[in-house]
Amino acid sequence: MQQPMKFIAPEPVPDGAKDIITNNPFWPDLDISEFRAEMRTDGTVTPARLRQAVLTAISEVNAELFDFKQRQMIAGYASLADVPADVIDGESQRLQLYRRAVWCWTKATLTERYRDFDATASGNKKADEMVTTVDDLWRDVNWSLSRLQDKPRMIVELI
Repeated sequence: MQQPMKFIAPEPVPDGAKDIITNNPFWPDLDISEFRAEMRTDGTVTPARLRQAVLTAISEVNAELFDFKQRQMIAGYASLADVPADVIDGESQRLQLYRRAVWCWTKATLTERYRDFDATASGNKKADEMVTTVDDLWRDVNWSLSRLQDKPRMIVELI
């Protein structure tokens, strides 16, 4: 007897649900529902897996910015929101850049791990497009981290 085929659709994304990750006091707390909206992520990534990916990205971004944080705290700023910056749409540019770095880090790692195997020509083309997407995401992480710290995007040194 032949088993009927099963169709598995992505999990629906909870509508309007907030899933806040509490960060350390210097860095802002982040809402995973904002990640889903801003980075166009559906329910394919389970809530538990997405939460873990965001936690990892926060840890990595915080580590990358450790020296910056220390300098700002020595200068008397208790949080990133207190560090002088232009305000765009009612929010510190540095907060926007921090969130962008975390979101792009998260999306890049998820995209790298969620590739499907497809040996067809269209599958190969899709994989090539994903490589570009991942490269663009890592570039955006680096640019956001540099801009947040008022550093140049690129350092070139002759050897």
